[in-house]
Amino acid sequence: MVKQHTFSIIKPDATERNLTGKINAKFEENGLRIEAQKRLRMSHLQAREFYAVHKERAFYEELVEYMVSGPVVVQVLEGENAVLKNREIMGATDPAKAAPGTIRKEFGEGIERNSVHGSDSEENAKNEISFFFSGIEIVG
Repeated sequence: MVKQHTFSIIKPDATERNLTGKINAKFEENGLRIEAQKRLRMSHLQAREFYAVHKERAFYEELVEYMVSGPVVVQVLEGENAVLKNREIMGATDPAKAAPGTIRKEFGEGIERNSVHGSDSEENAKNEISFFFSGIEIVG
């Protein structure tokens, strides 16, 4: 097994309902360590850049508006196979299809308001981490 970093966002619907601590507990209880974390409000420019991969998709503008609608918590998680582990802890994108005990099943309100984002590959994790964090901000 390989220790690696992954990226996570606790989305506006979850911060609005004060779920940051409960969500972070899920990460930690499942073997992921929070190595960097900050609460911020994304600008339209940041949201557009961060989600540029979805620019041609019908939901892009709605996603951008949602992500700037309130504070988010961006974080770097570390652990054995962290990318895959985080995806398991989050659950399926659609909370209705997510496994019991996952973040999205327990806290997600719908496919758009599903409480968390997580990197889908090691390469994307590196890119997403560097979008929000400098190297000196990631502490073990």
